[in-house]
Amino acid sequence: MDAPLYLYVGPEIGERNEQVTKTKEELKKKYGSSDDFLYYGNDLDMNEVAGQLMTESLFTPATCVVIRNAEFIKDKNDVELIAAWAESAAKKGSDSSVLILVSDETKIDARLEKLVPSSHKKIFWEMFEDRKEQWLHDFFRKNGYVLEEDAAEQILEMVENNTEQLKNECSRFFMCFPKGHSVSTADVEQILAHNREESAFTLFDAMIQNLPPAKRLENCLSIMQKIMLVKDNNPVKVIAGLTSCFRRLALWKSLYASGANPGEDTLKKSGFSSKIARRQYTAASRMWSAGQVAAINALLSRTDMSLRQDGQTFQATAMSLLVYEIVIKNGSACAQYEAS
Repeated sequence: MDAPLYLYVGPEIGERNEQVTKTKEELKKKYGSSDDFLYYGNDLDMNEVAGQLMTESLFTPATCVVIRNAEFIKDKNDVELIAAWAESAAKKGSDSSVLILVSDETKIDARLEKLVPSSHKKIFWEMFEDRKEQWLHDFFRKNGYVLEEDAAEQILEMVENNTEQLKNECSRFFMCFPKGHSVSTADVEQILAHNREESAFTLFDAMIQNLPPAKRLENCLSIMQKIMLVKDNNPVKVIAGLTSCFRRLALWKSLYASGANPGEDTLKKSGFSSKIARRQYTAASRMWSAGQVAAINALLSRTDMSLRQDGQTFQATAMSLLVYEIVIKNGSACAQYEAS
């Protein structure tokens, strides 16, 4: 029997999340119910994870553990703990405990990836342009609406092109118009442009605008303040979104390193099929060097760990400082003042 270990990676967040949900539902269908646990690879005690997987509950027949940001799992001992559990589960023929590894990247540590049965792996690539338009039309039609051609193109120009973000943004039309309504470009302008919800992705977009650093900082701090006022938002979620953006920027920089000119297929396979994404990362690439992008990714990781350890006390200050260090300091930490 294959080990109940799954690996879902890639930039198409919506379809990837649907697959995670499907795997969890299949487990619950088989066993009736399950205890669900969520961890993040950059803030992880693997002994705790292994304990959840190996300990049978007296009250719940199954266990499902999801680890997001699985690309951070590189420690030899952590990989060995997962390997030991996977081998034991396969030998026993037990699938009541399931581990799902998830990443925005297309690859994780080779030692860890090797443990996952080939039939349990899937890469979710960003959809090609023609498929995105069809997906949009299908989404509106299933919900009882018509989407005009020009409106579909306008939405794809304005919204981060993964199905998770498209669903979130386009669902707003269904609250504003009656069923049967034909959504036009004017509707898109009214709903998305004038009432746009701020997120980590709009924050990243503000960071790369062709404006003086002081003005970019002002705009970014304003957006951050709006994000933090939304009840369901939290700093860790914002950092996860920014981390996704800056990792994609690191990939973009690597594709164009040393004067390289990647072809259309390479860009699409790397998750840069949309015009808006290419414009964004071209602008971002001019903003920061490869070294600065690496520094920003390290800064995001440190801030994430710090917030998880310190709790809510200094969240607002920490997030404002993070924005300042990205926009003004290009990933460098602010010097600490020490009284003599």
